[in-house]
Amino acid sequence: MTSTDDVPGAERRRLAEADEDGVPWRAWGPYLAERAWGTVREDYSPHGTAWEYFPHDHARSRAYRWNEDGMAGVCDDRQRFCFALALWNGVDPILKERMFGLGGDSGNHGEDVKDHWWYQDSTPTHSWMRWRYHYPQRPFPYDDLVAVNAARTREDPEYELIDTGVFADDRYWAVTVDYAKSSPTDLCVLVTVANRGPEAATLHVLPHLWFRNTWSWGTPFRDRVPRIAGGGGRLVGRHQLLGEITLAGDGDPRRLYCDNESNAPRLWGQEPRTAYPKDGINDHVVRGADTVNPEEEGTKAALHYVLDVPAGGSREIRLRLTLTGTGSGAHPDPGCDLGAEFDAVLAARRAEADAFYDELIPAHASRPERAVARAAFAGLMWSKQFYHFDVARWLTGDPTSAPPPEGRTRNANWWHMHSSDIISMPDPWEYPWYAAWDLAFHCVTLARVDPGFAKEQVLLLLREWYMHPNGQIPAYEWAFEDVNPPVHAWAALQVFHLDGARDHDFLARVMHKLLINFTWWVNRKDVNGNNVFEGGFLGLDNVGPFDRSAALPTAGVLEQSDGTGWMAMYALNLFDMALLLAVRDPAYVDIATKFFEHFAYIAAAAYHQDLWDDKDGFFYDVLHLPDDSRLPLKVRSVVGLLPLCATTTLDSVTVSRLPDLAARLQWFVTNRPEYADLIGVHRAYEAGHQQRLLSVVGPTNLTRILSVMLDEEEFLSPYGLRTLSRRHLADPFSVTLGGTVYTVGYEPAESSSGLFGGNSNWRGPLWMPMNYLLIGALRGFGEFFGDDLEVEYPSGSGWTVTLDAVADDLSDRLISLFVPDAHGRRPMYGASELLQSHPDWRELIAFPEYFHGDNGAGLGAWHQTGWTALIADLILTRRR
Repeated sequence: MTSTDDVPGAERRRLAEADEDGVPWRAWGPYLAERAWGTVREDYSPHGTAWEYFPHDHARSRAYRWNEDGMAGVCDDRQRFCFALALWNGVDPILKERMFGLGGDSGNHGEDVKDHWWYQDSTPTHSWMRWRYHYPQRPFPYDDLVAVNAARTREDPEYELIDTGVFADDRYWAVTVDYAKSSPTDLCVLVTVANRGPEAATLHVLPHLWFRNTWSWGTPFRDRVPRIAGGGGRLVGRHQLLGEITLAGDGDPRRLYCDNESNAPRLWGQEPRTAYPKDGINDHVVRGADTVNPEEEGTKAALHYVLDVPAGGSREIRLRLTLTGTGSGAHPDPGCDLGAEFDAVLAARRAEADAFYDELIPAHASRPERAVARAAFAGLMWSKQFYHFDVARWLTGDPTSAPPPEGRTRNANWWHMHSSDIISMPDPWEYPWYAAWDLAFHCVTLARVDPGFAKEQVLLLLREWYMHPNGQIPAYEWAFEDVNPPVHAWAALQVFHLDGARDHDFLARVMHKLLINFTWWVNRKDVNGNNVFEGGFLGLDNVGPFDRSAALPTAGVLEQSDGTGWMAMYALNLFDMALLLAVRDPAYVDIATKFFEHFAYIAAAAYHQDLWDDKDGFFYDVLHLPDDSRLPLKVRSVVGLLPLCATTTLDSVTVSRLPDLAARLQWFVTNRPEYADLIGVHRAYEAGHQQRLLSVVGPTNLTRILSVMLDEEEFLSPYGLRTLSRRHLADPFSVTLGGTVYTVGYEPAESSSGLFGGNSNWRGPLWMPMNYLLIGALRGFGEFFGDDLEVEYPSGSGWTVTLDAVADDLSDRLISLFVPDAHGRRPMYGASELLQSHPDWRELIAFPEYFHGDNGAGLGAWHQTGWTALIADLILTRRR
């Protein structure tokens, strides 16, 4: 399949073939994790110390139970085979098979990867992908990174690889891997290694092919051991279910074989299962050890290339990974062309990728904006991973392994969960596990390029093997029972509309599941039954004076403005869904009226239960004490802005098509006048058309809360909206509870508080998801009020603009984080001269987890392309 006929539609045609005809274009992809060590799945320790139980030092020697990891890796959608790159610069103590970083136990700001790599490109079917890595020619400073970071405190910055001087004089390798599919199971791979240093140097390149170990754990019907053999420049693997897969390479590489089995003598001082364990190739290449199988077979193998490259020069390796034996989509001809056809496939797929994104990204976007959007989509595509976790088996142990230790109770109530799916991850190294509310945001951007996959992702966590029987959606593997904000309904609506507002079956499937989850919220997170909600930390760790998920430091109930705002938004989302479905099926009218009324109850409760402070014009969390008094926690944070997002409009055209709904709404408005401010604001347009505003925040309170949000001394930053008001820099909030003083102060970068450990921080930085939601809320208000409502922007400036103009400017501020300014500097790269100025680094775009509240520097997880990829959606919206 090398034709470029109808180039602009080639990738869309593949998507249609995958969605409608079952052609498995998504079957192979970058689903191999960047990190599997230090995860909950691999943790069998008594007390849940995942980082210590399975550290980086074990990863090269220890067979994983649940998932594999590697660099620039691909695998099939059940991770039966794995392919990834390994490198050796001739001086490192180990092969570079996986990224190195510090865990929550050793990083001074928590989890922190130290390698530098970028996801440069990918189409949604992974027909074309590009990956880039910078590998030092000097010894990788593993010990130095550990020691210096260990000596630093929370007040100190992280000690990064570029701080060690290892890249000085440009002594590094720029390694690029291009992937192009000739067919769903025929992958052309071009590895380019460029010597950026001032002298000739040698690099060992070891493309690896291996099978995930499913045979050692005593699982029924999975005990057959696959094998890899070969000849010439080929590795040929044979697997009971997969069939035969061939990795062919050009030139004359050595073939090295070992077994994907743990090195028991090295790890535990036990008898070996094999003479050639998982780290056999590593030990052979680095130390010359006799640890590769001379009979040339195993379950893990590599083609060993030794490349001598002159200063400033580059070398290429051509590889082809093909399903060549029995199995769906297999290729009977094992020729594996690495010449003219190989070139044609790469050229065609790259051209098709260019055409796909040229069509998608508006022409009005600047060249830097186009590059940012394309990289954001690429990162989102590369962040897909095969996620495997059978919680019941994990809790009880495998037949061939020792029983898990007593006291290991993490996720014990989630025994029903059995994951074996491709899931979009928040970050492929720091967060290589799904997070419920992160995933909802991913789906919005995914829907721009692959609506079919986005819809699958929205539905996935609502399926019976994820959602708890009681209706709770799992949060993430460290604590499935934690509570993430209920944003799945919002995401489903976004995806529905981005997909052309035509897949009503999808919407109905989602809604049936969400009705169960909504009921869980009402029954479990409204302790007093007064329509204000608790929820816990709700994803906003460190935003309050104390841990909102832990036991309170005093008797009472913490009634949350964000929890209540989320639930009001949830009710409106379900109301909107029901309306969309009721036009086709009148049975949904009753559901629409139910959520219309439930929204009114929740919105009114936010005022009746004193979450709204009329003097300050802001929402706060409130401690409801046993004597029925209420103590507001007057922290100016995003918690108090969230109720703005509970907003929608009801169109008279829709109401006229649903007479039963119209009658019930009229009854409610007439007989419940106390809710008039929340549901009674309406506007008339031409030809008798009317709209009614449903919102927690009515027109009067809207202008008051926006005056706070749009104040540069409070939330408004040059680069978006902060999560905590800057007023708390000089005036921290403090409260004394149970004899202890709890304080919240504005911190624009990393938090000095360890409430949630590591790099969790909502005390000042800019976070993309909350900015995105608030921009969406402003657009909703702007659509309703039009030019009739203007606000001062920035507050105190004397300039007034429409709410749409505010939304546009906030979008532009966020976009400006990523694109070069007038001086050619990207704010997100902060003071790093290497990233700002070096011609080989400055055009490579990362997607940090969050951003400094004052100067926009990127912070936290560096490859967090999950919800940070929303920047692509903002660019498409602004430049459409």
